[in-house]
Amino acid sequence: MRILILTQYFPPEVGAPQNRLFELAVRLKKKGVEVSVLTAMPNYPSMIIHPGYEDKKYVYEEIDGLPIHRSSIYVSTDRSFIQRLRNYFSFVFSSWRIRKKITGKFDYVFCESPPLFLGISAKLLCSYFNAKLIFNVSDLWPESAEKLGLVSNPLLLRFATWLEESLYRSSRLITGQTQGIVRNIATRFPTKKVYWLPNGVDLEYYDPSRYDRHWRIQQGFTDSDFVLLYAGIIGHAQGLDVILEAADKLRDLTSCKFIVMGDGPVLSVLKGKADAMGLKQVYFLNPVPKSQMPFVVSGADAAIVPLKRLELFKGAIPSKIFESLAMKKPILLGVEGEAKELFIDEGHCGLAFTPESSNELAAAISKLYQDTQLRTTLGENARRYAAQRFDRNQIATEFHELLLTLK
Repeated sequence: MRILILTQYFPPEVGAPQNRLFELAVRLKKKGVEVSVLTAMPNYPSMIIHPGYEDKKYVYEEIDGLPIHRSSIYVSTDRSFIQRLRNYFSFVFSSWRIRKKITGKFDYVFCESPPLFLGISAKLLCSYFNAKLIFNVSDLWPESAEKLGLVSNPLLLRFATWLEESLYRSSRLITGQTQGIVRNIATRFPTKKVYWLPNGVDLEYYDPSRYDRHWRIQQGFTDSDFVLLYAGIIGHAQGLDVILEAADKLRDLTSCKFIVMGDGPVLSVLKGKADAMGLKQVYFLNPVPKSQMPFVVSGADAAIVPLKRLELFKGAIPSKIFESLAMKKPILLGVEGEAKELFIDEGHCGLAFTPESSNELAAAISKLYQDTQLRTTLGENARRYAAQRFDRNQIATEFHELLLTLK
């Protein structure tokens, strides 16, 4: 079996789809599947082409034995929607343009969405390679873009909706990152095969027994500090103001330290707000490579996982949850719907707070801070639940078994 993974995002970039797709690819390869990757020159999230890839139209390389074909992409630090569209469509065109660099035939083209528009290239590549389409949906587009206010042009919305539905109809298999996504698509397209392909975690790599708290010491934190970690994209959807407002309410609890690690379109705004509020307990740190993340998570006492309070996000499962679970770190979850049902109600992996409620977040932090036994219990539950439901090895095995049944 041969699979071409088509994605705009891939290592050495840092991020959720990058890690998820890489981990799936290497595991499928171990099962005898010939996996190749067609992706863009690395640039995310800084929107600056990484050193060594600048001004190139095509690069071939291998990562852990995976053949990687990279094509050019337009990038800009201007975060306007027009520039974002230019970014998306430049890779749509370049990924099709370099098709002849990729030899052989493929059984499947596995396309990552968003960006939804990459599906145009996916359909063309399926025709070129005589392959079937597997369309992987990690965010419902254009629904999410419309509800977040990123797209309001009715013509563009109609085109995106037409494209979305066309891609679903053309797919041999549709995979979704959450059960909510799967239910949404299956309801609208009851004759299509839709499969839950969740994110997960490498339990051997994220094993708390392998990592000490040296990173924590390097950052100047003491054993008596209560370190709360947010690590991920610093964007509009995350609603990270809630962390600053909770820190403001907990000023007197001086041993509470808030780490905001990452990059994104609202980083400068968030830093400015923290400065204006005089928050000395909030630390903004640059994102680190995947190899350093276990040390970072190990150095924290709990993880904060927020999103804005939107109906759209009731089906969201932020990827940053999984590493914390595996490392026995309780989560403070500000996400309603599916994530709360799984990780709080079923898994008992942490405490929930209403999205954007700084009062509830501050109260949950105080509760964890004061009750060390609760922290330990929730952490043990977290690791156990991750092993039961979100082990990357098991996820890849079950997906491979499904592929073998497709015709």
